[in-house]
Amino acid sequence: MDKFIIRGPTRLEGTVSTTAAKNAVLPILAACLLTEEPCTIRDVPLLEDVRTMAKLLRSLGVQVEQRKHTMKIAAAGKIERTADYDIVRKMRASYYVLGPLLGRFGDARVSLPGGCAIGPRPVDLHLKGIAALGADVNIEHGYIHATGRLRGGSMLLEGASGPSVGATANTMMAAVLADGETVIQGAACEPEVSDLANFLTAMGAEIEGCGTPTVTIKGVRRLRGADYRPIPDRIEAGTLAVAAAITRGRLEITNCEPAHLMSAIDSLRKAGATVETGKRKMLVSTERRPVPVTVTTAPYPGFATDLQAQFMALLAVGQGTSVVTENVFEARFLHALELNRMGAKIDINGRTAVVQGVENLSGAQVMASDLRASAALVLAGLAAEGETEVQRIYHLDRGYESLEQKLGAVGARIERVSY
Repeated sequence: MDKFIIRGPTRLEGTVSTTAAKNAVLPILAACLLTEEPCTIRDVPLLEDVRTMAKLLRSLGVQVEQRKHTMKIAAAGKIERTADYDIVRKMRASYYVLGPLLGRFGDARVSLPGGCAIGPRPVDLHLKGIAALGADVNIEHGYIHATGRLRGGSMLLEGASGPSVGATANTMMAAVLADGETVIQGAACEPEVSDLANFLTAMGAEIEGCGTPTVTIKGVRRLRGADYRPIPDRIEAGTLAVAAAITRGRLEITNCEPAHLMSAIDSLRKAGATVETGKRKMLVSTERRPVPVTVTTAPYPGFATDLQAQFMALLAVGQGTSVVTENVFEARFLHALELNRMGAKIDINGRTAVVQGVENLSGAQVMASDLRASAALVLAGLAAEGETEVQRIYHLDRGYESLEQKLGAVGARIERVSY
């Protein structure tokens, strides 16, 4: 097991680049099941979640070859229809194979998923989507078993917390080979969903309306292989932007798409940071503590829940009282307890956190509870006085490629230690 040792405070300065978006790459890899022709996916981040998806695809009989950041995938020959619990339990995104297996073969048996401990994330909207396409859906011994020849249909995929990215993606992948036309109302508008649609279109699918709440899909008989480069990771870019602000530094972030981060950029500017945007890059700088802001997470294009923990770390060293409201996941404040161990003053009341800024954090031993919480603790460690030890960084390795190397190259004093 690994941990990070961070010696702060430090000021970050320089240029750092992001990789392709994990949350775009994972459904795209699953979508390769929809064709027997080979697909090539480029700029694939070297992450634990990507390795888990590759392992799952191989367990189904898919040929997966990886050379550095390029993956070649061929789902030809005998393909199994069961995604086993031992793999699916490790990562919720494994559930993305449900739609492609059902759409192509009319048969899918997928274990109920795992993932980060950030509150309930039911799969009812996934099942609602495929059931509206005519699938016969049953839960058997901890597995979802869906069968049937799919036909076009209409459905509303918006739940109590808003549109579901996973359900939109799974239904879309199931529908591209269905008979007739499918209309998804309440579709998620996240860039990663649009990127999946672009990949499916490159394979020969007919999809309109992605990026809007209404997506229309006209089923086709077959899909072909494609050569594709997914979009940059907006959450990684946002995390690096907060790293610049919390260390009162200056970072140029390249290979990013500022248009996908407008809510976070707006919040950074309100907090006092200077953010300059350009084509696939942005420059973030500040020389002072942040001023108070109010942050409320919401489905895209609102403030991303995946950046909430990082912003809380920033606001913890602010000049006054900030309020953070989490409207997407109900148990996503576990990092607040660890930040308080470092001297932060954060009070939790249900879905709202009141953050009373302090002048300095102090280094401490802290433990990550999930992927984005681990990033927040790393950012706090960069700004804290003394040594911070972040344990259980296997969470972080699920979503950030070589983060310690990227931060170290722009001035961080951070090392990975095995224990």
